[in-house]
Amino acid sequence: MDRTELPRAARTLRFEELYRAWLRGEMTQGWAAGVLGVSERTFRRYASRYEAGGPEGLRDGRVAGGSHRRAPAAEVAALEALYGQEYEGWSVRHFHERYVEDHGGRRSYTWVKNRLQGAGLVKRGRRRGRHRLRRPRKPLEGLMVHQDGSTHEWVPGRVWDLIVTSDDATGRVYSGFCVAEEGTWSSFRGVRETVEAKGLFASLYTDRGSHYWHTPKAGEKVDRSRPTQFGRAMGELGIEMIPSYSPQARGRCERLFRTLQGRLPNELAREGIADMGEANEYLGAYWPRFNAAFGVEAAGEGTAFVPLSDVRLDDILCLREARTVGNDNCVSYRGKRLRIAPQPHRIHYVRAKVRVHEYEDGSMSVFHDRLRLGRYDRQGCPLATSNGAGGTA
Repeated sequence: MDRTELPRAARTLRFEELYRAWLRGEMTQGWAAGVLGVSERTFRRYASRYEAGGPEGLRDGRVAGGSHRRAPAAEVAALEALYGQEYEGWSVRHFHERYVEDHGGRRSYTWVKNRLQGAGLVKRGRRRGRHRLRRPRKPLEGLMVHQDGSTHEWVPGRVWDLIVTSDDATGRVYSGFCVAEEGTWSSFRGVRETVEAKGLFASLYTDRGSHYWHTPKAGEKVDRSRPTQFGRAMGELGIEMIPSYSPQARGRCERLFRTLQGRLPNELAREGIADMGEANEYLGAYWPRFNAAFGVEAAGEGTAFVPLSDVRLDDILCLREARTVGNDNCVSYRGKRLRIAPQPHRIHYVRAKVRVHEYEDGSMSVFHDRLRLGRYDRQGCPLATSNGAGGTA
């Protein structure tokens, strides 16, 4: 017997008893309806159907036939085969995006989730814990930018650091790339790509990694009086740095990386990517799609980004160290001797205080105040463009 038959049969018998009692004048229609748990109008409708067709007149026609909205069995089978053969292990939401964009699917996310869970292809999620209030987003983009790294096996057998720079107001990613290990240069790159694309922003929220901050004692406050190379560069750009003191405070970044860890490895595997260079090339086209799916509109109108104008990023986003020129008119820097060529405006720079700038590619420059005295390759050999008119910082 169908699982709906027994309760329906019992309800029919109950109605017949009440119907006969009403005919005998033992109760009113309102009383009988109350016993059945329906309105008096519904009881009269049941009575009319019973008088016209007997017990079969009470049968619910919706139970006997299938819904006209039910998906064909072939469509359900095709959906399950598509997921099992090409997208196994993907989250339902991630799969649903590809199902719609790449395979012309028209079913809703909930329908797809229920079909996959019903087939045992996707596990049902755990019930969420109690609701916690999240920190409100900044009202304008550019007021606060987050930067963080996530160490993960982004492709099989390869553990890289993914460095992401994103906006607090919109959640959009401005820069994201993989490196072997997070550090000063990767942080410089994230800031450079953001500034070149959007302009200078107001503040940068980071963890307390040693390339961001000096922390005299583990677990205690950072020492703002001793900026790192990165901190010095942010100060010159007028960007306020904000340290995080707990993982909970970086909740927005943590949730972003959970999403990426669930999606990006599947995307890279589907494209057959196993090389870091190829992965970074792919990410350049991936972020616009990711932002379209997960970005939100800022609460306020306008932007806090400021145009870059004529700021020389190369000589700000670099490593700097102070040196004193030796008696041979050379500067010692990390085992190299950087010789200062004769300058038209000064005979020599012996005992002068200078600055060495080291760039990401390993090349270097020597500056006296704002005047560049020479440029050098990574071995310390003068470059052809190094002369007295080498430019300013």
